[in-house]
Amino acid sequence: MSEEKETRDKVPSETSGEQPEDKKPEEYEKYCFMCKRPESKAGKMIELPGNIHVCADCMQKSFDTMQNINLNYNDLMKNLPPNISMIDLSSLRNQIPPQPKVKKKEEKKEKKEFSIKDIPPPHKIKEQLDEYVIGQEQAKKIMAVGVYNHYKRVFSDPGDDVEIEKSNMLMIGPTGSGKTYLVQTLARLLDVPLAITDATSLTEAGYIGDDIESVVSKLLAAADNDVERAQHGIIFIDEIDKIAKKKNTNQRDVSGEAVQQGMLKLLEGSEVEVPVGANSKNAMVPLTTVDTRNILFICGGAFPDLPDIIKERLNKQSSIGFQADLKDKYDEDKNLLMQVTVEDLRNFGMIPEFLGRLPIVFALESLTEDMLVQILQEPKNAILKQYRRLLEMDEVKLEFEEGALRAIARRALEKDTGARALRAIIEEFMLDIMYEIPKDDTIGEVVITREYVEHTGGPRIIMRGQEIPELGMRS
Repeated sequence: MSEEKETRDKVPSETSGEQPEDKKPEEYEKYCFMCKRPESKAGKMIELPGNIHVCADCMQKSFDTMQNINLNYNDLMKNLPPNISMIDLSSLRNQIPPQPKVKKKEEKKEKKEFSIKDIPPPHKIKEQLDEYVIGQEQAKKIMAVGVYNHYKRVFSDPGDDVEIEKSNMLMIGPTGSGKTYLVQTLARLLDVPLAITDATSLTEAGYIGDDIESVVSKLLAAADNDVERAQHGIIFIDEIDKIAKKKNTNQRDVSGEAVQQGMLKLLEGSEVEVPVGANSKNAMVPLTTVDTRNILFICGGAFPDLPDIIKERLNKQSSIGFQADLKDKYDEDKNLLMQVTVEDLRNFGMIPEFLGRLPIVFALESLTEDMLVQILQEPKNAILKQYRRLLEMDEVKLEFEEGALRAIARRALEKDTGARALRAIIEEFMLDIMYEIPKDDTIGEVVITREYVEHTGGPRIIMRGQEIPELGMRS
């Protein structure tokens, strides 16, 4: 008897409301028996015997129907709406249809307040950029200082007499020099929302194409429609040179000068109404107001004809007198963009008001062979590290000779597309290796040689326990 009593004491009573310690809270939502709506939409459920749940709306409808319809029992049963009838709960206990299992939505975590303490000092920002971006020392230093000063302005005392101006940036660099990658890395390190857009699709309001305000709607989407977080984000507008003034045209310039003029207030700071969860405004989409005063705008472009404008200016300055320079002096200068001035950009087609709202102007260096070799192997997510990891999954070691790295860099320079060419070149000669390696379990190491990259030989394959000098997978 004492054992039975102990067992009975351990079992929780249904009427007492006690639950075992290890019983987990309900993981799935309750559904209304009548209208089939989940608890998240219908509100708290009324629980009836037999594991039947009814929402407050359906329960109220049942009571109203029973009070208002003053008929005899037979008429009452005929006139009651579907699913609202005299329910025999005992008969329904074994006939309840299985309810769909939908997990309850997790409660949103409290938003972390963004402050100046979350922004590292310029030297720390540059150190973090160094881990991902090779070279471009001056550009990284300028960006680190500009971003730090921007967020100091955001969190400065608004009642102060000194008002700090925005530090929007204009980044000039040849294709493949790392403009977009720099901004992406910066936003990831600072943990702020980033929107990347292309200026080629922007047109004046009222014309086919993207409105200027669509730039802000992309940032709002990147911030999960959190307006406060979006107002501390970064917008990168690439291909900004495509909205330069068109020369010698008699038509309306809806995608050039008109776009620059439309962006003036956006860059300076204004309240913009943008659609939530959509790119275009219409009657079905709710609108919200975003203040662009604290959004950092970074514009980037290759400006293909700008070197000729710079050369013309430099030759004009130094082509008079006995000590005049030769006109072709700057033809071989790969970093001519580093000498750009605001006057050069005006001659290119950027209007003065637009340039005045981009006070920080800097250029990126052209990539050299040594820089391309470093890009291949030194960054945290370098291309060679990615391929080594892929072959490690097949238990094969991948190595590259110094001559092979130089050959890859030279081929990339010939393509004149910057670091983008590296991936295409490596994909080409790694195709056969990635195809053949899984066939043979005896291969232990693959060494990529200069001859293999230059199509004059093959890679060196080292078997597990022995070495084969060369295996010509491809001649």
